[in-house]
Amino acid sequence: MSVSLTSDAEVVALRAQLQAASWRHVVVLTGAGISVASGLPTYRGPGGLWTRPDLEELPTADMLARDASRVWSLFGPLREQVRTAMPNAAHLALARWEERLGAGRSFTLLTQNVDGLHTRAGSRDVVELHGSLRHTRCSNTRCSLAPFEDSVAHTQAPACPACGQPLRPDLTLFEEPLPLDAEWKAKHALRECDLFLAVGTSGTVSPASNFVRGAKYAGARTLLVNLTPMQPRHPDFDVEILGRAEHILPLLLGEA
Repeated sequence: MSVSLTSDAEVVALRAQLQAASWRHVVVLTGAGISVASGLPTYRGPGGLWTRPDLEELPTADMLARDASRVWSLFGPLREQVRTAMPNAAHLALARWEERLGAGRSFTLLTQNVDGLHTRAGSRDVVELHGSLRHTRCSNTRCSLAPFEDSVAHTQAPACPACGQPLRPDLTLFEEPLPLDAEWKAKHALRECDLFLAVGTSGTVSPASNFVRGAKYAGARTLLVNLTPMQPRHPDFDVEILGRAEHILPLLLGEA
């Protein structure tokens, strides 16, 4: 990582540089840090869901197979938080940026988040890499029941009305592959990328942690916006901007 920015003046100077260039294929990757200002927790940051001292086991495919209710006990309370959360200034800044890019340019927003806030903010081309907590599906892969919108904060696994097997959150759990369509869209976008911006992500969860490498291989300029420095520092990011996403993104992406 060659440059680290910490002041508003440095961010404004970088904004001028970005606006002077004609980016044709923009890819944005967001993690849980972008939704903190909406009242949602991070996963691996201070006080994150997966760093709680009382958490004995991460929600994995094996946990789902053994006891689907344990998965719901972790995600049910979070679903209630997601239901009432609202997009913040960071989500809105990305949606407005996409709108200003105009015809002839592509904008792909890859998100590790399951809260649906990017879509609610107005972003159009959103790829939910880890699914959506706002939806439920059957744990039986052969079941005919389609995923459906569901706001109930289940703490016990309900039975599927079609086959009787446990229902599950429509999420990608640990040890599960990304949905095929999400993985294809991500790879396609990264092959053509000329500007890559990551926001609020720990950079530790594969395969998203490798996206910047793919963007760099395609020749893209690469930026990271995060509250704290990435540890260890990632050599494929050209610029690291430290600060709260809801403050930095309107400053970085807003109109001059």
